[in-house]
Amino acid sequence: RIDYKLLLLTYKALSGLSPCISSLLTRYNPSRSLRSQNSGLLVVPRIAKSTKGGRAFSHLAPKLWNSLPDGVRGSDTLTQFKCRLKTYLFSKAY
Repeated sequence: RIDYKLLLLTYKALSGLSPCISSLLTRYNPSRSLRSQNSGLLVVPRIAKSTKGGRAFSHLAPKLWNSLPDGVRGSDTLTQFKCRLKTYLFSKAY
């Protein structure tokens, strides 16, 4: 349930639906040409303390986002993203 809400906020931030959160996320842009440059990945920032820093939105959201399959990350609309995300999370849980 928490993962669903975090990923939904992440999608909204990347889509421009919640611009106040988008400053916490950084898209992955490699310095040279790589296959992963167009995959929609996010940079996971380093954390100083593993107890509190690992639960921060700026660290946990990119980690969860990068673990999603390309089909879920590449959704065009919010409704489509919700449907694909629920399907993915249910298949992962059961």
